[in-house]
Amino acid sequence: MTEKVLLIDDEQDFLDALSERMRARDMEVTTSTSAVDALKMAKKESYDAIVLDLMMPEMDGLEALQEIKKNNPELQVILLTGHATVEKGIEAMKLGATDFLEKPTDLKTLTEKIKNAHTKKMILVEKQAEEKIKKILAVKGW
Repeated sequence: MTEKVLLIDDEQDFLDALSERMRARDMEVTTSTSAVDALKMAKKESYDAIVLDLMMPEMDGLEALQEIKKNNPELQVILLTGHATVEKGIEAMKLGATDFLEKPTDLKTLTEKIKNAHTKKMILVEKQAEEKIKKILAVKGW
């Protein structure tokens, strides 16, 4: 199954190179150089994973992560950064990040993280559907 990924980074060259390599691995990749624009995209489209740069102008990755999780808690967000600190990593995980990787990241590792995020999202969505069915059955009394 093809993973649908939203890749967000303010460096266009990085986006182009990484998205090309991900597409070569049969992933469906959408890119954005703006976290604000990406938030709008995430409201309209469903993604299996979002790969998000930590340091960006106008809105940093942690702010974007909070907004993504507020609107779509089942979305799986992997943060990438060239400026990793333990504190930022811990904060990202507390805010709901699936993972926190340092640039330049090994593509094999990132691909595995995306595949794991896809699986985790599928499980969360399935649990949500089961809960809805249970509520309907309880209300209808079938």
